[in-house]
Amino acid sequence: MSHSKIEIIKADITTLVVDAIVNAANSSLLGGGGVDGAIHRAAGNELATECRMLHGCKTGDAKITRGYLLPAKHVIHTVGPVWNGGKDGQPEFLASCYRRSLELAEQNGVRSIAFPAISCGIFGYPIELAAHVALREVRQWLDEHSLPERVVFCCYSESDAAVYREEALRC
Repeated sequence: MSHSKIEIIKADITTLVVDAIVNAANSSLLGGGGVDGAIHRAAGNELATECRMLHGCKTGDAKITRGYLLPAKHVIHTVGPVWNGGKDGQPEFLASCYRRSLELAEQNGVRSIAFPAISCGIFGYPIELAAHVALREVRQWLDEHSLPERVVFCCYSESDAAVYREEALRC
């Protein structure tokens, strides 16, 4: 497996020097709370202007924009599921967020990408379950594709990073 291509860090995703960062967006793509709001603030007003032209995004899908004032060249916006006890396909929607983001990354020549903990903020997805889905999907992708060459899981807190590190040891 491609374990050496994966990093788990605690950092502010808006400061990372990577080709693309992933935004845990809402379906409007026009900014919100948490990482979504932070990315929109750091990227500047042009990001919202470009996002308006995308006409939203469905849960489990992803769309790509420029990074504008961010160090990252691109922002890949993905809409994760709202946690509802695991009913209604939440694990499948979350897995799709990672796959669709990686597909867009590959199509756009992205060599390095950073993911936040998609759906774990206000969408309420349990971090332990989300980390399992994230690592499984990214590892499977890396085993079958050459891009991206580097995947960073960028966690908001050290406790979230510890959960990802623990899950990485299990898989």
